[in-house]
Amino acid sequence: MSFVSLNFAAFFAAVLLGLALMPTRAAKHALLLVANVVFYGFKTPWFLAVLAVPSLVDFACALRIERATDARERRSWLVLSLVCNLGILFYYKYSNFFGDIVATATGAPHLLIYVALPVGISFFTFKTMSYTIDVYRGQLPACRSLWRYAMFVSFFPELVAGPIVRASVFLPQMDRAMRLSWARVGSGLQIALLGLTKKLLVADRLSIFVDPVFASPATYSQGTILTAIVAYSLQIYCDFSGYSDMAVGIARVIGFDLPENFNMPYASTSITEFWRRWHITLSQWLRDYLYIPLGGSRRGPLRTYVNLMLTMLLGGLWHGASWTFVIWGALHGVGLAVHKLWISMGSDSIESNNQWSLTPLKSLKAVAGWAATYAFVCLGWVFFRCATFDDAALVLRKAVGLTPGGVSWLYAPTFLFAAIAAAAHVLGSARAQRQTADGHVAADSYPVLRSVGFASAFVITAWLVILLLFVPQHRSPFIYFQF
Repeated sequence: MSFVSLNFAAFFAAVLLGLALMPTRAAKHALLLVANVVFYGFKTPWFLAVLAVPSLVDFACALRIERATDARERRSWLVLSLVCNLGILFYYKYSNFFGDIVATATGAPHLLIYVALPVGISFFTFKTMSYTIDVYRGQLPACRSLWRYAMFVSFFPELVAGPIVRASVFLPQMDRAMRLSWARVGSGLQIALLGLTKKLLVADRLSIFVDPVFASPATYSQGTILTAIVAYSLQIYCDFSGYSDMAVGIARVIGFDLPENFNMPYASTSITEFWRRWHITLSQWLRDYLYIPLGGSRRGPLRTYVNLMLTMLLGGLWHGASWTFVIWGALHGVGLAVHKLWISMGSDSIESNNQWSLTPLKSLKAVAGWAATYAFVCLGWVFFRCATFDDAALVLRKAVGLTPGGVSWLYAPTFLFAAIAAAAHVLGSARAQRQTADGHVAADSYPVLRSVGFASAFVITAWLVILLLFVPQHRSPFIYFQF
């Protein structure tokens, strides 16, 4: 079930009504668990089995890990959990990819496995893996209630496209009273509307231009290709961060606080900073469960660069079973390693939360750092967007003028949305800078009306009406649903 549908609107209204009528917290939890099942199994009920099997295994393994006194036994239960999760993920997502590699290397025939990819499998696999790893590390007590654990795994706002929520964040919130609050409803609806606006008004409208250009890049001119690359950078940001905003807002209305997943990433002045601001929960997951266990930066510069490369290669492969995703991950691994080397050589590292009020020289460096970072990120988006390496190579050749000619298509909304995104990033950076200077850190960075009353209700209603009037008829599925 998609957030952008009448079915979901009716579903969510029924959930809120049910929560308001339920007399106890346990009854509310039971209702939410049923809602999670309905949401995920709405179109393809058998997906529920793919979600349930590793969840049950992880629940049992975590209890065994906590009870075991022998280190080898604890490690064995952890390995069983990881093998189950990664095995299911491999089968559904990577069977054909690696089968093709083996067939190419050995000359044997490749038997394609046609299986439907369960929506969100990469997200909930990482979520459940983090739970058993945290229990193994002694950072989290094992959950002894199967129903509470099932609620954590299947929580519908973030189930299929994140944020990747850890059990240490979610499970303690289940002890809340879960009374519907007008303050939470008001701020949550505004955040959800912000996400809906990003998705419908920006991402879906840009897809009208991006999709045909990337489908046939040889047809279009250099300027059109460059514009399409910029448009895709805005599309994927508004599409993915829009989903995250909707998930955060919907969860807030229900009574849960999810972690922020995006923080003005295109204001970054280095690729390292970009990954602190883009898909934050995935970046933190890769850092805590892959990069640091590999050794992080503790074993010398060379090992640090290798660890960064391995982490980003696997991060690219996490996104999809294709060589283009591997190349995308490798590019970001190289970028992170080069930036780490640059810092180790004593060069300035300017972060965007304080660069714009510095001296003119440092501001100039910040602008140069921003331009280089954005150009590098756009280069990576070409491989992320294209289905094959040949397609990506053609787009890049057209972009730099090595393959001239083609039809020019000036899609004006791209420039309007680019200006709006730039203004939003600048204003957001200035707001964060003021908060830092005042010694104040906001609970979140979402620009919502904090007061509750007629003004808030009027803004939300007018916002929704304007959105419905100006959204395009064209609808695109969320980009990250394929992951």
